[in-house]
Amino acid sequence: MSKSIAKQTSKTLVWILLLLLIVGLGGFGVANFGGSVRTIGSVGETEISADAYARALQRELNAQQAASGAPMSMAQAQQIGLTDAVRGELITEAALDDELARLGVSVGDERVAREVMAVPAFQGATGDFDREAYRFTLEQNGLTEAEFEAMIRADTARSLLQAAIVSGLRAPETYTDTLYAFIAERRSASLLRLTADDLADPLPAPTAAQVQAQYEATPDAYTAPRTRQITYAWLTPNMMADRIEPDEQMLRELYEERLDEFVQPERRLVERLAFPSEAEAAEALAAIEAGATDFDTLVDARGLQLSDVDLGDVTQADIGGAAGAAVFALDAPGIAGPVMSDLGPALFRVNAILAAQETPFDEARETLATEAFGDRAARMIADRIIDMDDRLAAGATLEELAAETDLQLGQIAYTSTSEEGIAAYAAFREAAETVAEGDFPEILELEDGGIFALRLDAEVPPTLRPLDEVREQVTADWQAAETRRRLAELAETLQVQVNGGTELDGLGYPVTREEGLSRGGLTPPALAEALFTLAAPGDTAVVARDQAAWLIRLDAVLPPDETDPTAGLLRDTLARQAGQGIAQDLYTLFAQTLLNTSQLRLDQAAINAVHAQFR
Repeated sequence: MSKSIAKQTSKTLVWILLLLLIVGLGGFGVANFGGSVRTIGSVGETEISADAYARALQRELNAQQAASGAPMSMAQAQQIGLTDAVRGELITEAALDDELARLGVSVGDERVAREVMAVPAFQGATGDFDREAYRFTLEQNGLTEAEFEAMIRADTARSLLQAAIVSGLRAPETYTDTLYAFIAERRSASLLRLTADDLADPLPAPTAAQVQAQYEATPDAYTAPRTRQITYAWLTPNMMADRIEPDEQMLRELYEERLDEFVQPERRLVERLAFPSEAEAAEALAAIEAGATDFDTLVDARGLQLSDVDLGDVTQADIGGAAGAAVFALDAPGIAGPVMSDLGPALFRVNAILAAQETPFDEARETLATEAFGDRAARMIADRIIDMDDRLAAGATLEELAAETDLQLGQIAYTSTSEEGIAAYAAFREAAETVAEGDFPEILELEDGGIFALRLDAEVPPTLRPLDEVREQVTADWQAAETRRRLAELAETLQVQVNGGTELDGLGYPVTREEGLSRGGLTPPALAEALFTLAAPGDTAVVARDQAAWLIRLDAVLPPDETDPTAGLLRDTLARQAGQGIAQDLYTLFAQTLLNTSQLRLDQAAINAVHAQFR
């Protein structure tokens, strides 16, 4: 385990660091703060670089933006504790580095060189290390070779320390067995299901007071979502249909380029079983022809699965040589061979023959025209983007742009659930969610090659609809809730009888019995949850969901099924996860102990100077 942890830490930390530096810091100038602001503090004798803090902050801010789709300000980052978390990570690393320095543990130049040369971003077209790519990439990210290699050296050394701390750790067998017995436990149960048909009295119409109470109790159900009134102008390839004439020569050239799609030779579903010698292959064929065995038995006798000998659907050229000729000489499914193959003497079984298919140009023309039309329309639209952007930059409104170009004007009352028309495009939905009043319209691209620009005209916040507008929905909700309540009451009445000694089968309702259920083996999930919370056989529970209620009785608690082929995998997974958790806890405790015993110094002025770079 220690070996895997060391490898994971050595590789994962370095690759994540490199990728985030190369991708996440693009365009951000944090290479140097100048003056005396070089560190934000220290742990013992180890300093925490201001540049490292800035890069780590930028990485996290980029990650937040990628997750939410909106940039995060420094004030927001501080409010949610992101800056504290980033600083805490660097402080922990500094504490570990300080301990490594005290112990005299380091990594040699040869190991650092191997790590650097293994980075794909530093490799040339041949896959070898390219010093110029190395220098240029680091320069673009404000790092010197010495700084970067020091980071690699430190990360690798930390992995050695981590491996030394957690080496040999594994979860105690008792702990693993307890987890396994709990997770893989099985239960048998009897279930009695009640529906509205089982109620003695029909549900009456709700009174005005009951409707009002339902409306007030669940206002979220009747609240209209935030609505954004948006004006947009757009143009898609489909809108260009009447402007593009089919190009016959282009379609014929496209047909020739994709001839393999339209002209397919005969194919056969084939399996191949190779033998050490031609004599053994001939002996096997004779046994098949005599009825003494069959192809499947021969495969099994060799310790193979049919998937191991399956070639799939192949052409004669795919098999090649005499073997291909023999296989395609068969007039029907059967055995071909023995014949020499890439793996030596072999028998080939043909399971099916797929006839050759040819789609003439005239039949393929419509498909080709549709695809060619889309590509050409997208190119025509792309050629107009600069002109339309220039018009917007010059002050043209969306209305003017639609009047003067091919763009079509539209309006939408956009909500988070909108998905019709232009809202079917993810690019539009993303822009509609983030656009603000007063934003300058710009040309954006749609997934199919179309374009659009939009303007936020007004925004209506989430608003509770008047009762008169949603009375029908409120009435239906009351009826559903009242039905569920009455069914739960009936189930609880039956539960009292069962707990008093009455048999489930004697209650007059159908009873279903389930044997050896695993966790999650019942639906809805609330049923399985209730079943596995019951303490002992004979215990009962009532579950009401939607328009039904269940009375459930635990009949038996069964141990894990050791004949289940996944049992061993589950036990091993639990042991591995538990061991990793223990190792991580130990390593975290070690790092925290270092912090508690080390002298930590932070320079708030330097920290503020770093934060100022992001404002």
